[in-house]
Amino acid sequence: MKLPLSRRHFVALAAAALTCTAQAADPITIIVPYPPGGLSDTLARLTGKVMGQNMGVPVIVENRPGANGVLGLQGIARAKPDGSVIGMVPASVMTVNPALYKNMNVDTLRDITPLTLAITLPNVLVVNPSVPAQNMQELITYLKGAGNKVSYGSMGTGSSAHLNGELLSRSAQLQIMHIPYKGSAPAMQDLVAGNIQMAFENLPVALPMIQSGKLRALGVTSTSSSSQAPDIPPIGKTIPGFEDNIWFGFIAPAGLPPATEKRLNEELIKAIRSDEVSKAMVGRGAAITTSTPDEMRKVIAADREKWGALVRERNIVVE
Repeated sequence: MKLPLSRRHFVALAAAALTCTAQAADPITIIVPYPPGGLSDTLARLTGKVMGQNMGVPVIVENRPGANGVLGLQGIARAKPDGSVIGMVPASVMTVNPALYKNMNVDTLRDITPLTLAITLPNVLVVNPSVPAQNMQELITYLKGAGNKVSYGSMGTGSSAHLNGELLSRSAQLQIMHIPYKGSAPAMQDLVAGNIQMAFENLPVALPMIQSGKLRALGVTSTSSSSQAPDIPPIGKTIPGFEDNIWFGFIAPAGLPPATEKRLNEELIKAIRSDEVSKAMVGRGAAITTSTPDEMRKVIAADREKWGALVRERNIVVE
């Protein structure tokens, strides 16, 4: 026989139900350590939209640019480790910055929980059409004759675009002036305008400008040509050993409960592999490359060693 609920018990149960509903609907914030409009921002917004729909929670993207991603990374690391704050980061933030910034106050292995890799893609070396080079060998000849009068831009000191330029300078024994910008968009604007002569850029970002003829592509940093741009050869064909495959991934603060880590990994992978996200990224020249947290941690450790060595060898410092 069921006993009738007292008014006090009914109110208590109703309050508990409302609390559970509110907790289920708590928003997730994705911190992007770069300004709006770049590839990190686009990937975060697309993934967040699908993830929010699947989980039934609001997902908010918050841009925190500054110091080549350090400010955003600090925000992620200092957030409460309960799954309410995660981050979308390119490889350089996790693997180059530890060698570049002596007082970063974030250890990208100790203070961060890797969640999953998302995409990989090559950078592409693009030049202003005024540069008299149609391929990598012609560019090298041109640069050697120009001394240090040619400049290349990047989205910031220590970014993959910057280190690709350093790798080119070292490998081909060139002198090229580096001009750092606060993000990809202003660097590309100055390149199209002819204020700088060349740049390395994520292929998905540069592809529309290549296709429109505003920029000329000379080579990609991957070991093979991209399916989205099969006519652009690998730089490694001209400079043996030149390789850099860029990755983007999702992270969270250290101390995340294992169950929360597992669920976020699963939900992120589901969203990244969805038709909406995967078609958008593949259409931009990226490859979907999801992972377990442990796999991502190993990638971070290996790339920290590789790019940290180049930073020290080239004596790259933050002004």
